Amino acid sequence: MKSSFFPTALAALALSFGLNAQAADPVKVGLALDLSGPFAVGGAEARDAINLAIKLLDNKLGGYPAEFIQADTAGSPDQARQIVQRFVQRDNIDFFTGPVPSNIALAVGPVLFGAKVPYISSNPGPSQYAGEQCNPYFFGLSYQNDTWDEAAGQWASDQKVKSAFLIAPNYPAGRDHLGGFKRTYKGEIVAEVYGKVGQIDYAAELAQIRAAKPAAVFFFLPGAMGINFIKQFVAAGLSKDVRLITGPASAEEDTIAAVGEPILGLYSTSPWSHDLPNAANQKFVSEFRKAYGRYPTFYAAHAYEAIMAMDAAVKDVKGKVDDKEAVLKALKAANFASIKGSFKYGNNQFPIQDYYLRVIEKNKDGVLTNKTLSTPLKSYRDAYYSQCKM
Repeated sequence: MKSSFFPTALAALALSFGLNAQAADPVKVGLALDLSGPFAVGGAEARDAINLAIKLLDNKLGGYPAEFIQADTAGSPDQARQIVQRFVQRDNIDFFTGPVPSNIALAVGPVLFGAKVPYISSNPGPSQYAGEQCNPYFFGLSYQNDTWDEAAGQWASDQKVKSAFLIAPNYPAGRDHLGGFKRTYKGEIVAEVYGKVGQIDYAAELAQIRAAKPAAVFFFLPGAMGINFIKQFVAAGLSKDVRLITGPASAEEDTIAAVGEPILGLYSTSPWSHDLPNAANQKFVSEFRKAYGRYPTFYAAHAYEAIMAMDAAVKDVKGKVDDKEAVLKALKAANFASIKGSFKYGNNQFPIQDYYLRVIEKNKDGVLTNKTLSTPLKSYRDAYYSQCKM
């Protein structure tokens, strides 16, 4: 009896160890970050916030060991696609996030969707993924591209701004953002100009603005593009007569630090701001400032929240990330305290949320920063959800 029982007991013990080893396999997250190239400023912010979230979660997701694999896209859709193929084929990732621009989101999406890897977008929200190309594996956690611009257009209309000059780089997000402003703005569009991605000299566009004499300029020029545009706009003397309106991509702490005093009075709309009073946001901002000595940008905020969304989902499925249907259900439930306040997903897995108006001014300590003024759009959903058949 003993001799026949002993091998059986060993086999059972070996099976137990095998299951435990399997359960201990880390949850793998692919992070494709734009750490060089035209979107490097936003990419660095996303990296810092992700690293903060990882630290606060003790390198775990949902209480389970996690591995975070980072790579630099250099802002290149081709390079990003190669990185994601490696993430999928070699690293067997369970989740993906990271890129800043929409053209990269559109380039890597098909690879991830084909491999059934959830893509939690910490920044880009291309209209294609919100509408007819919506996919159960894409979660537009941050916003749909058009939406903060729709808030800006609504506010400009409420303020009876009679005419506007529009400018953006010529790529998918640029067209989405200007389209959003036009959707809600009731005044006259005197010009709609698309420049090159990475452009830093705006002499020709400023001459067009001077000739058109608009009441306002609405622009989407992320990173160095916005920094140079604002500096040149003010230096040209146009700020005396023309109001500048934008979204968070050109009105956050990175741009404020680079531009300085000329950025005073810049209005922007955003789904998030560092002064929102909810507890989750106050903790995030406090921890970020403690770690890096500065206010976070919206790039950082959404990257941090993407990791927290994964954390909540892994916890909900008790670490069983191979159960794809359960993971998708858990992600859509969004069982985390959002730093943006009220938050839920619509049918196309883009958020239904508030959009805030802010202005850059000096706070009580004399520091240039954003101050939230109002909420032009409340519990707002994007314009494409009805095209999504999910």
